[in-house]
Amino acid sequence: MSCYVISVLNQKGGVGKTTLSVNLAGAFHEAGVKVMLVDSDPQGSARDWHAASEGTSGFPVIGLDRDTLATDLPHIVGDHQLVIIDGAPQVTRLAAAAIKTSDLVLIPVQPSPYDLWAAADLVDLVKTRMSIDDNLRAAFLVSRAIKGTKLSGEVAEVLKGYELPVLNSGTTQRVAYASTASEGKTVLSGASAASDEIRAIRTEVCNIIGI
Repeated sequence: MSCYVISVLNQKGGVGKTTLSVNLAGAFHEAGVKVMLVDSDPQGSARDWHAASEGTSGFPVIGLDRDTLATDLPHIVGDHQLVIIDGAPQVTRLAAAAIKTSDLVLIPVQPSPYDLWAAADLVDLVKTRMSIDDNLRAAFLVSRAIKGTKLSGEVAEVLKGYELPVLNSGTTQRVAYASTASEGKTVLSGASAASDEIRAIRTEVCNIIGI
């Protein structure tokens, strides 16, 4: 399969996986990359967003919510340059399948020690895969941070213990993310702080995977 695959995973719900996946896909589409979004969450939030967009997103959203994702994906990517997988909550066979097919795993976490502790099982799964796949990369991304606050020293120690990098860019709590999602849009339609956040993440991801 001659395309890059990014999985957005966290076993904890409510950390902004779908928000990040949808908007990051939109950012790559904006940059001229032929991108496909794969919704592997049985709840189908990304598919609901795509339905609300009424086909105006500019990129396809495909549902593959089964543990054969790794074998199914090569048959549907076509000539897409990038696939972004919106992962299911909890560490399940779906998460393992997404990791198996990925070049990069992004782990969005809210700036709370509880959220980071909850990521332990997923990190173990990612590191196990990394031990047999030298090309796999993984990184934390701070999601839904409250503006004006920062990670506590306790959280920083937890991150250090996981021995995975943390992106310099991330998302903050902004109404724009929810309001655009309800309309089947991304935050990229105009200049805003939210669009700046997503474009910064896109730039950092490009530097990691080299596209």
